[in-house]
Amino acid sequence: MKTRFSFLASVLFICSAAISQVHISVSDPETWSAQELAPYIGQTVIFDVPIVVCSNYYTSLTVSTRRFYSPTNQAYPKTPEYNSVVSLNSTGAMTLSGVPYASPKHRCGEKIYNLKAKVNSTGSLTWVSGEFRGNTRADLEKGIPDVGDYRLLVCTMNLEYYLTENTGSGSMGPNSYEAHQRQRTKVNKALTKINADIYGLVEIEQGQGAAAEIASDLNANLPERNYTYINDGNSASGTYTKSAFVYDRNKVKPIGVLQHNNTGVKERKKMICFEEIATGERFIFSVNHFKAKSGNGTGGDADKHDGQGGYNASRVTEAQSVIDYYKRYYIQIKEKDILIMGDLNAYAKEDPITLLIDNGMIDLHRAFHADSSYSYQYSGQAGYLDHAISNGSLRPQVTGVAGFHINSDESDDYTYDKSNDQTMFRCSDHDPVVVGLKLDSTLTYDPSPALNTYEVLAGENDDLIIRNAASRERAFYAIYTVSGLLIRQQDLNGDFVDRKEIISEMEHVTLPGTAGMYILYIYADGQVFQRRFVVR
Repeated sequence: MKTRFSFLASVLFICSAAISQVHISVSDPETWSAQELAPYIGQTVIFDVPIVVCSNYYTSLTVSTRRFYSPTNQAYPKTPEYNSVVSLNSTGAMTLSGVPYASPKHRCGEKIYNLKAKVNSTGSLTWVSGEFRGNTRADLEKGIPDVGDYRLLVCTMNLEYYLTENTGSGSMGPNSYEAHQRQRTKVNKALTKINADIYGLVEIEQGQGAAAEIASDLNANLPERNYTYINDGNSASGTYTKSAFVYDRNKVKPIGVLQHNNTGVKERKKMICFEEIATGERFIFSVNHFKAKSGNGTGGDADKHDGQGGYNASRVTEAQSVIDYYKRYYIQIKEKDILIMGDLNAYAKEDPITLLIDNGMIDLHRAFHADSSYSYQYSGQAGYLDHAISNGSLRPQVTGVAGFHINSDESDDYTYDKSNDQTMFRCSDHDPVVVGLKLDSTLTYDPSPALNTYEVLAGENDDLIIRNAASRERAFYAIYTVSGLLIRQQDLNGDFVDRKEIISEMEHVTLPGTAGMYILYIYADGQVFQRRFVVR
């Protein structure tokens, strides 16, 4: 969601073209409310802005003037910004029925230009005409998104229970050998299209058969490659899955002993050091699959209804264990650069990710794409559970990061268990995430912002410093209380301490005089950056 600092309510301008047809001009698609259609129930309207497909799960489409994002992907739980995202998600949705059949079915993120529809209610439209454009399968068939001038390409992907030996032994994954062959075809096409040097795979069957099958399939499709896998010593056991490494031995080689981190869920957090053969450069690759949100936790794992779901405390423990294992491992292996990837089952602003960031890690999705990244959709809301996180020393060696949206935007009807679709699309419920690396241990970390990010630094005299925001159009900062207690002023977005236009490349921010936890928001060019800090 692109957040604007002005918080101006949207205005709907109406021009009557005919008695039964109304042209609607939406002044601000990011804040427009479907309630604005109330006066036009029973009429046919034409939107002058593109209408976005937000959900295609059912026979009708959920559409809006904007894409919906998971609130905790964009804002810290239960903050004013979080409440704003919740509100905007709830006010913008419309059900669009009667859309002509498309093959393949329309993808989320497609835009409908010149949509003409009958207004049945403020939340319901019936299709008359329009033109779908963008985010098509043809766009993605061209290859992965641009991730810069890399030498190594790293990919992680949740395979949604890739089973080879125990199909049909549980409620998850393929229920037969034939179903697995359909799954295998789709996954293989996706991994081949990505053509990575290293794959970190999650929800892949324990034992060695599944990883061996994937490496073999890749070699068959990419004869110039020489893929193999890291044997982790375990055996297949029911439908239990693990994390695994598949890599091209012509490009990299593992160094040292595979690290098994069995804190919490077993066999799902692993790290290994890889060395680039051509240069001798190294980095630690940590692949993880944290505890899922579903289920009924108790105590600290109970759902607190703050957007983070159940078992949040367990995921925080797992995040801390990754940090702890890394601190021991880099001393042992004598390599500090680390790339943490995988399905962490936590969105960008949730506690497990905040813990990693507070320990000096950098959210690469945020660093390269501000608040527009996603790898997963739930109930029509996009966000990224599949992360790419580095430490400061690896950051300047990262050339780019992107989600390859072959799955999350697709209709669930194209899964291997519901169709005979032979494409790579909807081979899983999560998108692959790709990271480009150009390893160079001589580079030093410059904390100044990269691409779309802003930097917040500690000043010398009890203040903060905002860097690299002044050159952007309409840049402001605002400080809010985490507790929501009013300190000085009241704003439409909640209680805040102070706000000011950013006019300097090194903007000094005076800390609040009252002890407590605060959030600094930077609003610039339709984007938002957030940083928590504590005043003692």
